[in-house]
Amino acid sequence: MSQWSQVQQLEIKFLEQIDQFYDDNFPMEVRHLLAQWIESQDWEAASNNEPMATILLQNLLIQLDEQLDRVSQEKNLLLIHNLKRIRKLLQGKYHGNPMHIAVIISNCLREERRILAAASMPVQGPLEKQLQNTVVSERQRNVEHKVSAIKNSAQMTEQDVKYLEDLQEEFDFRYKTIQSLEQSDKNSVLMKQEMLTLQEMLNTLDYKRKEVLSKMAQIINESDVLMSNMLLEELLDWKRRQQIVCIGGPLHSGLDQLQNCFTLLAESLFQVRRQLEKLDELLTKLTYDGDPILLQRPHLLERVNVLLYNLFRSSFVIERQPCMPTHPQRPMVLKTLIQFSVKLRLLIKLPELNYQIRVKATIDKNVSTVSNRRFVLCGTHVKAMNMDESANGSLSVEFRHLQPKEMKSSAGSKGNEGPQIVTEELHSISFETQVSLYGLTIDLETSSLPVVMISNVSQLPNAWASIIWYNLLSKDPQNLAFFSNPPAISVSQLLEVLSWQFSSYVGRGLNSEQLNMLAEKLVVSYNDYQLSWAKFCKEHLPGKSFTFWVWLEAILDLIKKHILPLWIDGYIMGFVSKEKERILLKDKMPGTFLLRFSESNLGGITFTWVDQSETGEVRFHSVEPYNKGRLTALPFADILRDYKVILADNVPENPLKYLYPDIPKDKAFSKYYSCQPNEVSRPTEGGVKGYVPAVFIPISKILYDSTDPHSPSDLLPMSPSVYAVLREHLSPTVIETALSSPYSAD
Repeated sequence: MSQWSQVQQLEIKFLEQIDQFYDDNFPMEVRHLLAQWIESQDWEAASNNEPMATILLQNLLIQLDEQLDRVSQEKNLLLIHNLKRIRKLLQGKYHGNPMHIAVIISNCLREERRILAAASMPVQGPLEKQLQNTVVSERQRNVEHKVSAIKNSAQMTEQDVKYLEDLQEEFDFRYKTIQSLEQSDKNSVLMKQEMLTLQEMLNTLDYKRKEVLSKMAQIINESDVLMSNMLLEELLDWKRRQQIVCIGGPLHSGLDQLQNCFTLLAESLFQVRRQLEKLDELLTKLTYDGDPILLQRPHLLERVNVLLYNLFRSSFVIERQPCMPTHPQRPMVLKTLIQFSVKLRLLIKLPELNYQIRVKATIDKNVSTVSNRRFVLCGTHVKAMNMDESANGSLSVEFRHLQPKEMKSSAGSKGNEGPQIVTEELHSISFETQVSLYGLTIDLETSSLPVVMISNVSQLPNAWASIIWYNLLSKDPQNLAFFSNPPAISVSQLLEVLSWQFSSYVGRGLNSEQLNMLAEKLVVSYNDYQLSWAKFCKEHLPGKSFTFWVWLEAILDLIKKHILPLWIDGYIMGFVSKEKERILLKDKMPGTFLLRFSESNLGGITFTWVDQSETGEVRFHSVEPYNKGRLTALPFADILRDYKVILADNVPENPLKYLYPDIPKDKAFSKYYSCQPNEVSRPTEGGVKGYVPAVFIPISKILYDSTDPHSPSDLLPMSPSVYAVLREHLSPTVIETALSSPYSAD
């Protein structure tokens, strides 16, 4: 079943999450129509390879053309129209930057896998529950409702001001008419009646002026309360959710809704500001003792300006945190002299600001860091915000070619900074601009979440650990001294985040049993246990030469590069101790095996199987862990298929029959096999001229009658070619001689 077919079978709450990340950047129609083709392409590799991305984009457009031909024959007018629009949009948007669509599709596929994995998990963690709190959703709806109400009130007040303007024009006309009459006419009875009418009109004007100003004051008060109590709180929640997403948490949305609220509120305040200016015009034509415009307008105008000032300053946000395109799942870790991208958005979307706001990027501006290292940004660091580059038309700017460069310092400044210390140094990317609109000039400034600067890729794992720890425990984007005294974290909270690392990076999170095993490696009991930063990332595991995090990161790398499909499909138990695996296997059929990650080798995976002796004794066997070097030479699924051991009677056989608990091996892994055993190439007949044919055969043997326990290194795999050569070219006697020679493994 394709991944997209699995997605379509999800519950509605998960489908809503899927819906959030499909838009005009990558329309869901394309995902649906080209599901199998899209899933068969390597979009992640293309996101870092422009020629490959160019080819994939061309092929995507060809696939859309084929779909257009098909629907044209079916005369589906609506679908034809949509596909033509989508094709034109994709070609125009990504023709000059094909890697961008590769990044987008890769992220969408990864998010689908994460949501599929989350749907299969029995419970949500506390952080994820908190992010999906219904109270938050209710507040979002309240904000949208109140903003709409304020907008409607401003529109109604617009009508009141227009009525006031018409009323004052009529008053001016009548008043000027009386002034133009002769003195004798002014004493007439009719004229006295007209004067009484004018007095009534003046009273009405005074009442209407007070009424309009009162309505304006109410709008201003409601806007102030909305901003202080709800809208800015909603923005802070969005920023917090963004932190969680950056470290692998569930995808969040809401920025478009916030943009709509910020924009409507700004438009309403600007409308009130124009109404106050109109009242000032009326004031120049008519004023009197106790005029409410004269008394109240300056204060109201000042309040509107302050609200607009604060609204604009809050609306300048980092939409996408700094990230290297080579490591899209490790944001905020930047390598010197390697380009990174970052995207900003102004949540107040006004056409008058298109291409009028120039944003400047700097690093560590006006911020004291705990590091002696200093950096500058190379590349294009000044760009204009516009509405053309974003698919949703937001007012944004994306810096794609910034490079951090370390400045030379005195000889002694770096001498005491080791790799571990470097990865605990936090830096800040700052952005500043100025908005000039309708007589207002507002300086805007914002900063990225803290970033870690590395000079070597080997520092990436520890740098990423710093990013995780910081964003889990700190909400202050300027707390660059965080690691001078890093706080501890509850193990239960950390375990949830570790599961996110697997769901976001390799497509499948961890279940409760796997998390329990990780907890046991960290602490004995983890109920409300507080884990220190040193225990997580600096202190070696007992009896090992590496830390817990380095061990876990090596497993993530192993899965990503060598056993990803097996992990996603749930065939790798992975995190299970040697003691637990024996409990699981002891009552199973002989030949039952499970796959687990090595606890003693970095980035290693092994398998253990169970069998019985002639006397019925249960025996367990574990193969020497396979690391990425060996798995590069031979796919892991092929190893499982072709693995052989030679028993005491010299009969080679594959001891792996059933994947735990009772799945036939070929049923589980056949779709991953790269070829059939009989398709493996054999040595040439006769060998190279002048030489006897020679074949390297790694062979081991299990001796059940030996008093010495066999080492896991004795249990090595036998490839198809080795087995074929063994049976065809060597007799059992020769095999036995080879096994007992001083050059064989022991």
